[in-house]
Amino acid sequence: MTETVADTAAGLPGFPSPRAAGCPFDPPPALRPPHADRPVSRVRIWDGTQPWLITRHEDLRALLNDPRVSADCTRDGYPHRSASMQGSDPATQTFLTMDDPEHARMRRMVTSPFAIKKMEALRPAIQKIVDDLIDALLAGPRPVDLVEAFALPVPSLVICALLGVPYEKHDFFQRNTRVIVRRTSTPEEVAAANKALVDYMDDLLGDKLARPADDLLSTLATERVATGEMTRREAARMGNLLLAAGHETTANMIALGTVALLRNPDQLARLRDFEDDPKAVAGAVEELLRYLNITHSGRRRVALEDIEIGGETIRAGEGIIFANDIANRDPDAFPGPDRLDIGRDARRHVAFGYGVHQCLGQPLARVELQIVYSTLYRRIPTLALATPFEQLEFKHDGIVYGVYKLPVTW
Repeated sequence: MTETVADTAAGLPGFPSPRAAGCPFDPPPALRPPHADRPVSRVRIWDGTQPWLITRHEDLRALLNDPRVSADCTRDGYPHRSASMQGSDPATQTFLTMDDPEHARMRRMVTSPFAIKKMEALRPAIQKIVDDLIDALLAGPRPVDLVEAFALPVPSLVICALLGVPYEKHDFFQRNTRVIVRRTSTPEEVAAANKALVDYMDDLLGDKLARPADDLLSTLATERVATGEMTRREAARMGNLLLAAGHETTANMIALGTVALLRNPDQLARLRDFEDDPKAVAGAVEELLRYLNITHSGRRRVALEDIEIGGETIRAGEGIIFANDIANRDPDAFPGPDRLDIGRDARRHVAFGYGVHQCLGQPLARVELQIVYSTLYRRIPTLALATPFEQLEFKHDGIVYGVYKLPVTW
């Protein structure tokens, strides 16, 4: 299976479509004309089906908050991302692909640990992790791969501490997570990676039941599993989801954001000037999230009833894909949307989704990115690419977008 769908049979663009050469930060150009002319249009995905693509910011927010739209991936018509996703065991489903009330019941069990105040309280600990890793960078050889030496360790160390997962296992969970988020993985490869991770988490929950500590997995074990509110396997899948999401997305955002800022030195200089202005740094993070939008495979749903929107009728049982990256470049919502402007008010972006399924971990991601973006370029002001920009390998084949390696020097 190819990493993008270039088939334009029946006049339909493929989804995902290739990005333009030399424009790795911008959405695929083949999908931009439908947004301008027909913001609700059909695309062709890997299995030949033709779900609807929603690209307008206003429409996306309206439908993601509409109870007539289902996130349940077991329903007929749901537009799966790949054969491996379509062939996954329904028993492995997480709350991400459930509808209320089951979605709300499962999500409530882990909402409190990711509350904004609790994430803000982690700032000193995250700052120390960032500073220690930068100390190691400065003391080590050059050039260095910023992905392996910094972008991956920051969120991995944080989420491991929060969950109570030994960081020494990071190679194991990062390796298996890469298999799961790669669209070209076979169903057998994804199933094996998922099983390995959930089996490990299940064993870890057993340890937490016997010897609870001050961490999220211990809370799940003692307050949810021990009381019968969740099965141990459900808790293991929950822990696996939080672990994978907690490092994969933020790591890619750190690396890709660095590339974008190095390619826009005027914006990087402005960001350094924000050192003593936390609100300005927070605003810069929101703009980078809007501009880059690393979840570039769209959010997938299926219609439960006929829905009239954008001059079209989406029939019950038809698939829907929400193109977050294009919606975040909607000129009606963000004037001059293809320009990176860290002074812009970008708070209405949809990089974390919208509605009841919006990203649970966004308070943590924001704190991590604010600390990284306000620290890395200040402490290493001469940071620069150690390889030509044109030679960077971008993750066109993944559910989460980024760069595989980022050689840098200073």
